[in-house]
Amino acid sequence: MKIAVSGCLLGEKIRFDKGHKRDDFVMDELSAYAEYISFCPENLAFGSPRPSIRMVKEDEKLNIISNKTGDNLTDELLEKSNQELEKINTKDLRAIIFKSKSPTCGMSSSKVYLPNGFAEGKDDGVFAGLCKEAFPYLPMEEEGRLCDPWLRENFVMQLFAYDAFENFKEGAQMKSLVLFHQSYKFLLQSKDEKSYRELGKIVGSHDGKDFESTFKEYEKLFKIAISKKSSVGKTRNVLEHMAGFLKNFLDSDEKKILHEQIDDYAGKILPVIVPLSTLYIYAKKYDVEYLLGQKFIHPYPKELALRSDIKSVK
Repeated sequence: MKIAVSGCLLGEKIRFDKGHKRDDFVMDELSAYAEYISFCPENLAFGSPRPSIRMVKEDEKLNIISNKTGDNLTDELLEKSNQELEKINTKDLRAIIFKSKSPTCGMSSSKVYLPNGFAEGKDDGVFAGLCKEAFPYLPMEEEGRLCDPWLRENFVMQLFAYDAFENFKEGAQMKSLVLFHQSYKFLLQSKDEKSYRELGKIVGSHDGKDFESTFKEYEKLFKIAISKKSSVGKTRNVLEHMAGFLKNFLDSDEKKILHEQIDDYAGKILPVIVPLSTLYIYAKKYDVEYLLGQKFIHPYPKELALRSDIKSVK
């Protein structure tokens, strides 16, 4: 997967102090599944080392100001940000990972100051804002938030679902779309039940519509749905629903074990991988193909081990 990443997170010494902010998750874990495209509009505009900059709001307009000279550098940074945007736009991206708190790359985490020097709040950095506008459905996150196990798991689940859809698009037909939707049933329900049902209506009421318009409608809503965050409550409902497909196969002891594990997950005693693994074992044992075909069981490579942390639920 091609993922655009702030260059400093890749270990490139391009920060204002000629340092870097190499990120272990990006470089040591996610890198096994990705090809990274580096970007840094600040370095492109001002080189490294360089004076630090800040975002200043005046008359409802955000400007980029040099901390050293007080010069307005908005136009220079905007020009290079658009240049980097054009570059990554040619790469068939699957996601963007930004550097948090940066006046260029922060996602709602860049400090905004008033002309008098007081902090006014936070906003998107210049480049992050352009990317949000240009790629409204593309998975995006900043490395600071990826330190949270829950946000990290949600981002990676969205990333792999987005990639799966992009790979599925080529040569897709109505029959294959129905099967694709079926395989994402529980993952979509864990994100947003309403979106799942709306997607089902798009697939189920396609008669009289051309496939292209149906597919575009499905694609937009699917990408919005997978961007939503899961929760303990929604995931518990999904686990209970999945368990219902096994009720005619399990004996009383097997049912008890499974439901105790689901309860312990809901109580934040066990990570979700425990009841999910049990569901998978039983589905394999009793050859329940519908469950075995669900992306929710294996939404991304198990080696990432993102479901093993109790803190990965909220």
